Amino acid sequence: MRELRELLTVQLLSSTIRLSTPLILAALGGMFSERSGVINIALEGMMLAGAFAAASVTYAVGSPWAGLVAAVLAGLALASIHAVACIRYKADQVVTGTAINILMIGIPGFLSGAFFLSSGSTPQLQPDQQIPWTPIVLAFAAVPLTWYALYRTPFGLRLRSVGENPEAADAAGVSVSKMRYTGVWLSGIFAGIGGAYLSIGQSSLFTRNMTSGRGFIALAALVFGKWRPVQTTLACLFFGLMEAVTIQMQGVVKLPSGDDIPVQFIQMVPYVLTIVVLAGFIGHSRPPRALGRAYEKER
Repeated sequence: MRELRELLTVQLLSSTIRLSTPLILAALGGMFSERSGVINIALEGMMLAGAFAAASVTYAVGSPWAGLVAAVLAGLALASIHAVACIRYKADQVVTGTAINILMIGIPGFLSGAFFLSSGSTPQLQPDQQIPWTPIVLAFAAVPLTWYALYRTPFGLRLRSVGENPEAADAAGVSVSKMRYTGVWLSGIFAGIGGAYLSIGQSSLFTRNMTSGRGFIALAALVFGKWRPVQTTLACLFFGLMEAVTIQMQGVVKLPSGDDIPVQFIQMVPYVLTIVVLAGFIGHSRPPRALGRAYEKER
């Protein structure tokens, strides 16, 4: 019981909020894309692009706000590649997203080695070059704004309609391509900000593969939350809580023999939980009907 009380602290709540922030941003961004009918498993790559761009530009310019703008533009650039490939050329959306993720595993290290002579990380930032609270405020403010945009505006109605029945939306005069481009672009913007938080908010530099699968966890939260803003945010908070608990468990919870639990097993918990959630809930969540289906306008 004493060990449990040590885990349930104000520090745990603070850690949960911090660890949930990039998940919320990426998941809400993915919601716009998938509600429009475009699968976006490239969130991981977009977050990596945002994290690298934010840290690099902040170090070069000295302003974290310039770094945040660079992260948005980086996420938007990758989103544009994904959108053009999937919407204009009707490429397989899963394959395109996977290619972007693989691409962003190597490109940041290459550019970091070229610009900073270190392929492992970017230079350390000063404390005044970090923005630890701005992305958190943006993430939690985005939840009600996303809900309002999706369910209380003509834009949200059109976006959801092209994800459910693009033929009917097209017949009603809605541009399916335009709405899908917008949805994917928004996902890139949100994911870029989420990545920026990792490098200039939660940390003070970019390190290779620093997202550590958070883009995929955000997708799991999106499925768990049934593509709805509030439920998805609660799922992100749950995953953030589990990660915070695993961090605090290290060195606190012990085996019956009195030895520490190997840290590798503790670090596995969020990812095992993601697999369990996907396996247990993906069949109970109904995605948008046209999700993953390229739309061919009838002539």
